[in-house]
Amino acid sequence: MGREVSESCVDSLLTELVSTYSTRFYANKPDLAAHSIEAIGYQVGLQLSERYTMDRPRFSDHLEAIKFICKDFWSELFKKQIDNLKTNHRGTFVLQDSRFRWLSRVSIDPPENGDVSQDNPAGVAENKASLVTKMHLNFPCGIIRGALSNLGIPCAVSADISNLPACSFVVRIKV
Repeated sequence: MGREVSESCVDSLLTELVSTYSTRFYANKPDLAAHSIEAIGYQVGLQLSERYTMDRPRFSDHLEAIKFICKDFWSELFKKQIDNLKTNHRGTFVLQDSRFRWLSRVSIDPPENGDVSQDNPAGVAENKASLVTKMHLNFPCGIIRGALSNLGIPCAVSADISNLPACSFVVRIKV
């Protein structure tokens, strides 16, 4: 019997991780907070990939490994497969999840009195929401990068959130 963790526990852990790194440890250094969160995700991805591929033969090419991430790996993490996979056949892959679960419960603290801009209060709130959402995506980007690294594929992973609650992860293979 495999070990499982409640989804609400993972949600709470991710929320606290992002909150702690972005408001306590690196309050004035969002790039450092993002890098630290991504590094934690990288370690998680390395270990999960190791666990999920123990009884499998090595993948013969990049596309096979990416398909494994989209089908089996994603299913283990989110109980569903990636909704769409696109590639330019030159080392760039776009993994699209039409309803990314870890963004469904992200909440933004209301701005404090000093944070509201008189000129454009909605723009400030929207910018803060975007920043918090992007901060939450550093962890799954790290997980994907760590999993692929364990499979022998060095890459860079970024996220696009232009169509919430959909999320696209862009994987660029390093040559």
